[in-house]
Amino acid sequence: GGDGGPNNRHGKNGRDLILRVPVGTLVYERCAREPQAEESDEALLTADEWRLVADLTRDGQRYVAAKGGEGGRGNAAFASSTLQTPKFAEKGEPTDEITLRLELKLIADVGLIGYPSVGKSTLISKISAAKPKIADYPFTTLVPNLGVARVDTKSFVVADMPGLIEGAHEGAGLGHQFLRHIERTRLLVHIVDVSGLTGRDPMHDFDAINEELRLHSQRLAALPQIVALNKVDMPDAAKITEVLRPTLESRGLEVFEISALTGQGLQPLLYRIAAKLDELPSPSVPSCEDGAGIAHFTVAPSDQTWEARKVGEGEFEVAGHAVEMLVRRTDLANEYAIRRLHRQLERMGVIQRLRELGASEGDTVRIGGIEFGFSDEVYG
Repeated sequence: GGDGGPNNRHGKNGRDLILRVPVGTLVYERCAREPQAEESDEALLTADEWRLVADLTRDGQRYVAAKGGEGGRGNAAFASSTLQTPKFAEKGEPTDEITLRLELKLIADVGLIGYPSVGKSTLISKISAAKPKIADYPFTTLVPNLGVARVDTKSFVVADMPGLIEGAHEGAGLGHQFLRHIERTRLLVHIVDVSGLTGRDPMHDFDAINEELRLHSQRLAALPQIVALNKVDMPDAAKITEVLRPTLESRGLEVFEISALTGQGLQPLLYRIAAKLDELPSPSVPSCEDGAGIAHFTVAPSDQTWEARKVGEGEFEVAGHAVEMLVRRTDLANEYAIRRLHRQLERMGVIQRLRELGASEGDTVRIGGIEFGFSDEVYG
């Protein structure tokens, strides 16, 4: 906040700084901890000591991460019967500094999963207006693609997730970045390549992907799945499908045979996805305390406690939120403001406690990183 001034001039409150983020953004605050010796800022930022403080799931939703400082009061605010024309004003309140980490988790009804190059991007390009990059090599898709699929009067959001590989839960193939986007979906469509062109075992790939989901989180493993056997237009697909389909159905899975390239079998698959979504519960959305869609940062009442201690010969330290804020809002270049600060510390019992600890005239007292010379003088 801005500093107060003479002629009853109140300082301006701190201006808002608004960061616009996509829907689905998670806000994490770094938990305070003592840095280790010679620990770099980068090491601190990558430590797993973050607390989720906001989940922005709706358009227009806001989160107040830190409140701006209030403007300082003008000199007239300190007038009294014994001090009719104060010669000092209050400095603006500095705001607290916090470190935040923003993480995006896409919000989609359906997630397309499977090994790289099984046809996920081709499928989403056929059932929606999405235009992902499509090529015949692994990891063509490096970021999730979103598309809206429509079935009669219904519509749902589909996310084409980049291909997963074994070890994804440990970060292999950018697995951590991809898996987190699946967490918000309600239904997974697991695409399996039955062309026989890759030389891979499709059943092994199917089980490997599900194991990665399980290792990442139990919630992912529990998401309902529909299996789409893709590339059934290829010559060897019928043989592979004949073996694969009964195995999958014996596990209670619904299986559809499709060709994302030619469009074969897509309509029955889309109708089943739409019907399945109707059966599933709607996604839970965090409620807001007010009607404006704002999740407010909760500020605890200012802590009035403080502690004084002797840290060395002729050196003392006073710590506590209220005491430190009092010092930070005092104009230390103004003699009258310093006298007022001394009176307030006297009323709070700080001066008396320093006397009890053995402080004498001229000793060093540190409050909030600022050093003062101790004075036993009484200011009326």
